[in-house]
Parts: sequence; C-alpha cells; structure tokens
Amino acid sequence: MKHRITLIPGDGIGPEISDAAVRCVEATGLKVDWDTHEAGGEVMEKTGELLPQGVIDSIRKNKVAIKGPIITPVGKGFRSVNVRLRKELDLYACVRPCKSYEGVRSRYKNIDLIVIRENTEDLYAGIEFEKGEKNTADIIKSIEDASKKKIREDSGISIKPISVYGSKKIVRFAFEYAIKNNRRKVTAVHKANIMKYTDGLFLDCAREVAEEYKGRIEFEDRIVDNMSMQLIQKPELYDCIVLPNLYGDIISDLCAGLVGGLGVAPGANIGDDTALFEPTHGSAPKYKGKNKVNPTAMVLSAVMMLAYIKEDEKAKLLESATAAVIAKRDSVTYDLKDDRNDPSAVGTKEMADAIIKEIRKEK
Repeated sequence: MKHRITLIPGDGIGPEISDAAVRCVEATGLKVDWDTHEAGGEVMEKTGELLPQGVIDSIRKNKVAIKGPIITPVGKGFRSVNVRLRKELDLYACVRPCKSYEGVRSRYKNIDLIVIRENTEDLYAGIEFEKGEKNTADIIKSIEDASKKKIREDSGISIKPISVYGSKKIVRFAFEYAIKNNRRKVTAVHKANIMKYTDGLFLDCAREVAEEYKGRIEFEDRIVDNMSMQLIQKPELYDCIVLPNLYGDIISDLCAGLVGGLGVAPGANIGDDTALFEPTHGSAPKYKGKNKVNPTAMVLSAVMMLAYIKEDEKAKLLESATAAVIAKRDSVTYDLKDDRNDPSAVGTKEMADAIIKEIRKEK
C-alpha cells in the first residue's frame, strides 16, 4: 500500500531535519508519496501568506502530515502556525512521549512517560485583548461589574476557556491511548484548588470519565505545581499524564528534560481522523544550513507517524535503528556527545545516514 502524506519542511533547521526523517522513513521500505507544502515566516516573506490555504487543504485531504519546526516570534509578529493548524484541523490531542534511550546524557534512567495535552482551549485559545485598546477597557469594565473585583486599567487580558466537551474528549483520549498502548495509569493535572471554575471543571470531567474505565486503568489527579516536583523526585510513579493546554506545554518540556532534552522529544497532534507529527523543539534559525543539529526528535516523530498509519513493523524498525545509533555514539551530533566540542561528532545528514545503515542491517 502506498501512503500519501503531507510534508511541511518548516523554517530554520526544519528542512534539514525533515530531509533526514524522509530518508529514514523511505529506508524502512515504506511506499510513500510526499505532498510537500511550505508554511511559516520564510514563506510569508516571499508570498505574504504565513499559512497558505493549500497546506490546510492538503492535510485535510491526506489525513496525515509531518512537519518540521516553524518560527514563532516571542511577544511580537504573527501568531503561532502550530496553534492555527491545531485549531483549523481540530487536532485536539497533543501526544508527547518522553522515553530514555541508552547513550543520551541525562540524570535519569528508564523514563517512559506519555504527556497528553489538550490542544484547542485554555489560555492558548488565543482570546487576548491588548493593553490600552478600547475593547480591552470594555472587557475590563464588564469583568469588574460581574466579579466586583478591580483590574488595573493598564492590563492586557487573556481569556481561559475550559469546556466540558473539550475536557471529557481529551481525558477519554488519554484513557483510550492507555488501553491501546498497554499503559497502566492516567494522571490528570490541574490547579483546581485555585481556579475552581476552569481547572475545577477539568478535574470534575476527568473524574467522571475515569469512572467509565474503572478496573481497567488506574486514575489519580495531581495539582500542577506539586506534579512538577513529583516528576523530578519520583518520575517512576507516573505513566500517562493528561493536562489542559498551558500546563501540558510546560510539563512536556519538563519531561523532555528528564530524558535528555528536546533533541530527543517527538510529538503528535491528533484529531478524530487527522494527525500532524512534529518534533517538540523549535526552529533554531542560528543553525540553519549548518548540518549540525540533532535529527532524532524529527525521526522519532516519524516513528509515531508510522505507528499511527498502522505500519507497526516499520515503526519498530525505525525506532530500533535510531536507538542503536544513539547507543553506539560514534555517528551522533555534538549534543549527544559527552563533550559538545568532540571533533568526532557528525552532522545531521551523517547521523541520518547512520540510521539508514542500521535499518538496512536490521531488515
């Protein structure tokens, strides 16, 4: 069977690691027709369009996509392409595995966590009102009238919607993921002790959904600040972690830190019938074109993609080959060496070559 998959190379280092992932996927023997589209800041400079409609149309048609990182300016400029794609395509579940691989430097061993983040609501819904604008002043007055609480007039405002629909959907996704992948426990993370009407609603929904799976999957909940400490002290107690959008973004980076960093952290954004796979890290524009960055997170995102399209044997082959190259440590990028200045470090292309060689050996 030949698969048609949307490929979005991305900005900065995106094209280099995307090329590495494409070559590794093809080396498994997968028959694939890549439907390539550009998006992001570099495309906007050329065409005036940040996210051309053709990108969205391609993903809707093909149902599966893999994307390199795309630049998101901090505090200015355009809003995140990633956020818009998730909202446009209703990719409500962000799945980020954090798994230890032999050969990756870390203070921890044998970590195997799955972070499942709600992708469409919460403070990342993009409902914001800028300081000093008339509609912001109107919002502030309305809130003051309704809450009887004073808000400083020079405030910016962000709205945090948390719905029953979105909360139940992501928690149910987490339980179904746990069952499908032979996981033992789901932990819901929140700040319901303070935000009783948003995080409290999320927690109530999580508990209600958990009742449907009682006796099959263990369930518990944790307050987000305590959870951060718990993950550092005793990560072995946790398995699948389900969170609202903002906490999920933060906790997934924390968990990536447990396994060696974002360079080995893959990700997926999944909807009811569509999925977009991408590494967790950013576009690192200063390394663009230098053939220097670690392609592992992108390659492991491709592993997730292969599993999603039910090419399980090829997924196992690609992960096994990638793990073998990392464990050997002789054909890895600088960040996977004990000394980041080690002259034996290889480039992005060469590490992909090593993975491909390992694939051929294992086939």
